[in-house]
Amino acid sequence: MGSISIAKEQLELGKPAFPVEATTLEYAQSLDAKDHLRSFREKFIIPSKLNTKTKKLAKPDESKSHEEKCIYFCGNSLGLQPRAAAEYLQAYLTTWATIGVHGHFRELEDSPLTQWQLLAEHASKQQAPIVGALANEVATMGSLTVNLHLLMASFYTPTSSKNKIILDWKAFPSDHYAIESQIRGHGYDPAESMIMIGPEDGEYEVSTEKILSVIDKHASSTSLILLPGIQYYTGQFFDIKTITKYAQSKGLVVGWDLAHAAGNVPLQLHDWNVDFAAWCTYKYMNAGPGAIAGAFVHERHGTVEYIEGQDKPIFRHRLSGWYGGDQVGRFNMDNKFRPSPGASGYQISNPSVIDLTSLCASLSVFNQTSMSDIRRKSVTLTAYLEYLLLSGTDSTTRAFRITTPSNPQARGTQLSILLKPGRMDVLMGMLEDAGIVVDKRKPDVIRVAPVPLYNTYEEVWQFVQIFSLALAKFE
Repeated sequence: MGSISIAKEQLELGKPAFPVEATTLEYAQSLDAKDHLRSFREKFIIPSKLNTKTKKLAKPDESKSHEEKCIYFCGNSLGLQPRAAAEYLQAYLTTWATIGVHGHFRELEDSPLTQWQLLAEHASKQQAPIVGALANEVATMGSLTVNLHLLMASFYTPTSSKNKIILDWKAFPSDHYAIESQIRGHGYDPAESMIMIGPEDGEYEVSTEKILSVIDKHASSTSLILLPGIQYYTGQFFDIKTITKYAQSKGLVVGWDLAHAAGNVPLQLHDWNVDFAAWCTYKYMNAGPGAIAGAFVHERHGTVEYIEGQDKPIFRHRLSGWYGGDQVGRFNMDNKFRPSPGASGYQISNPSVIDLTSLCASLSVFNQTSMSDIRRKSVTLTAYLEYLLLSGTDSTTRAFRITTPSNPQARGTQLSILLKPGRMDVLMGMLEDAGIVVDKRKPDVIRVAPVPLYNTYEEVWQFVQIFSLALAKFE
């Protein structure tokens, strides 16, 4: 994916304008014909409509019929399977079956995988451009919440006067629980030490100004700010650069949960000077359910210094495990911890090779494009969805509200739609009958995520037709 730098104009794409005929199927098809990422759809296995309803283990339906494929707008929850996954996983199984333990250290010709001992570092190098990091600032390890705990163990260093953590008003429950338990573990009361930033009454978007004002109010008593890059419920993309710089100027450590941002929007974690971040790889990065996660630690926090005449290195405190040790001495078994420089020094245990294999299969797809190209389609695809949803409807009588910001710079590829009460079951039933997969959040929100790598403009058009028919039943 090349350099971590992304041109400013690629990050600041404006909202596309659509002509009157944009509401027609022919127009949607014309957009697909010009789509610069259209070939990437074939790199994924799109479930058939029939298979999405099956209750028996079934083989993938590889029918070429366009009509038989489901419309999968749920990549913000679980991405689709890359075709490369089968090849990569079979290579892993063959290696294990034929050479056993030697797979840790032996490079095999004609294998898409490197030796297992280096596979985590290989995956980290492949992930680095996706999040805008140096290769040694990324570690591939653990799971999202585990990584947040490990990182907070190093970066949340409260004192009696500075022990608060600023978080999102509607943080994903796992993040909320992790922060709460970290505060308790240090002997403080979450009721006093958890500061939640929320929107104004009746709104869903949390302005950057509001976040900065909360930082101002609590800076003197706050140790850490931990926010989502993209808010899972509303789909809002926070201004990571501005918030990070401002919080750090007030003496705060800044961390980000990038579960919904990694692989979705361009990030520049190194240049933005973020202290730490963590993300999962099973959403927009398509590595499979519960796949191994990623972590970022800025290079200034990953230094390991050796003073002449002293045996013990100097490094930032972290919860240590043998896999965080320098590869040169990892197998010395001398119980002298010498961490690897960079984020890999925060690793704990031997990572699951099958997890790494699945991730590397997906990363092989990302390596054929760039986040700037993905973002370019994302902005247009999401804007087209928004345009069709709002076209021909009056805001005063509309039976839904899009709670995701309309500004492309403040969102990724997800639109969250708040329905008027009582419409969810009918809508979801009709979508399921039509083979359209979206995510629902009870009681009245659906999250729709057209993913640039495998979704089309025609699918967006088809979704809106069913959506409109469902809501028309209540008129």
